[in-house]
Parts: sequence; structure tokens; C-alpha cells
Amino acid sequence: MRVVVAGLGIQGKKRLAMAGADVVATVDPHVDTAQYRALEEVPLDGYDAALVCTPDQAKLALMRYLLGNGKHVLVEKPLVGNGVEDLMQLEELAREHDAVSYTAYNHRFEPHFVRLKQALDAGTLGRIYTVRFFYGNGTARDVRNSVWRDQGCGVLPDLGSHLLDTILYWFGPIEGLCRPWRADRFENRSYDRVVFGFHGPLAVDCEMSMLSWRNTFSADIYGEKGSAHISSLCKWGPSTFTLRERVLPSGRPDEQSDTLVCADPTWAAEYLHFKRLCQRAGENRGGNLHNDIWIQSKLQELSVAIGGME
Repeated sequence: MRVVVAGLGIQGKKRLAMAGADVVATVDPHVDTAQYRALEEVPLDGYDAALVCTPDQAKLALMRYLLGNGKHVLVEKPLVGNGVEDLMQLEELAREHDAVSYTAYNHRFEPHFVRLKQALDAGTLGRIYTVRFFYGNGTARDVRNSVWRDQGCGVLPDLGSHLLDTILYWFGPIEGLCRPWRADRFENRSYDRVVFGFHGPLAVDCEMSMLSWRNTFSADIYGEKGSAHISSLCKWGPSTFTLRERVLPSGRPDEQSDTLVCADPTWAAEYLHFKRLCQRAGENRGGNLHNDIWIQSKLQELSVAIGGME
């Protein structure tokens, strides 16, 4: 597969390394080493797919151009428009031209995320009662110093989109209102800490922060038959998965715990997944834009509610 990398920032350089010999062109108006300044300059007959790693505001126009010309697209998260209608239009373009539009959420390829998904699908935990996430990094100052990142709802679309996608991966589009508990601006103009949750049959609480000076991820899931826990991602390792079997009527549960110390495996696994999707383009009905539509609807719901809190 012949690939163009559009945007040579941090994410673009990672994608460039993962795609390796597949890359036939690079595009960036601000990087001297890029071969082209604009995507439209790249001959259409010279590539099959593009990896879009640009700032958020440029993504929709680039994707309309690419999908409209039958090119497969991997785009960095989050993918948001002015409304879900923008994403629905992209989905229609992708279907019309038999192109794959894939929004990259690499955490789906974390080994322990996959194990937890398998446990849920097998019914190991029984009926799920509560889910609690914490996702934090220490990027507040980087965001404040960025020419484009310190705006809007800040950490909510950045890290919150990952949590919403993880909810989709593990549970599907869950029911209930999605409401913020807190939204803080400790160091930035945009929000650098947000806490939100779902009011519904499944209780889900999510906290995300750019003020966690040691990068941290945790997930705790409690069900009628036991609980499952993830501590850290592979890239921040060590990453631990713990499965606990409930003791009735009460008592210390039996538990299995596995820890991984390894390099981040998710980028290579996700790129391989994208290539496989492209090889079966006609079967994919537009890629995973249906996920983005749900994620955007929840981000919009939260953004409106946060605005009402001020």
C-alpha cells in the first residue's frame, strides 16, 4: 500500500516510522524536509492512502478531499466537526467511493485492553455495575505553549475522546445522560482537568487531567461476579492487569495479576489493522466513523453542560 503522511509533528513522525517503506510522500507546509507543502500537490495516481496527522481544524477539509478521491484515510483522534452532520457526510463519501475512513484510537490495541474486552465478552464479571477511569498526563505547559492546542474544551476532546472510545470498545454505546461534575482551568486557558460521568443503568465515572506529573492510566470495573483492573499503559509501564473473583457472601477475592514491561506495541498493531481494513475496503462500509459520531455527540453534550456551569 502506498501511503502519504500529512503533518510531520509528533504524531506524524510516529506514523512515518510505523509505515516505513509504504510511505511515498510527506506533506507539511511548515517542515522543510517535507516533500510537499499541500496535499493537493501530491499526484492522485501515486498513492492509495493517507495518514492525516494535522491540527484538528485542518482535518475535515483534508478528509473530504481524500475520501472524495477514493483514498483511504487514517486520521488522528479526535475527529470532530461543527456537528455530527459533518461526520455523517464523511461517512457517506467513504461509502460512495469504497474508501476506508479510520480514526486512530491506538489504546484498543493495548494487550490488557484486549484481555479485559475478552473477559467482558465471556461474561466473567457478570452484570457490570460500575466503571471508573483516570487518565492523566503532565502536558499542561506544553498545551499552553502551543499555537493551536490551548483552546476550546482542552483536555476533554484530547483525553476524553480516548475514554469515550474505550467505553465503546468495551461496552458499546451505553445509555444514559452524560454530564460533567467539574471542569477546571488551573494553568491553561482551556480546561486542563475535567470529571464527567454517565447517568444510566451502567455507572461510569471519568477523570482526565493534564496535571498528572507522572503519566497515569487506570480502569476499575466492578460486576456481580468480580472485578477487573488495569494500571498504566505499556508506553508508561509497567502495565498490570488484575482479575478478581468475588467471594460470597464476602471476603478476600481470589485474583490473577499479570504485568507487562515492554515497548508500546499499539502503533504497529494499529497500522497493520488499518492496512487490513484497506485490503477489504468494500466490506467496511466507511470504516469506523460511526464511532466518531457517537463520541462527538457525547463531547457536544458535555461541552454544552460545561458552558452552563460557568
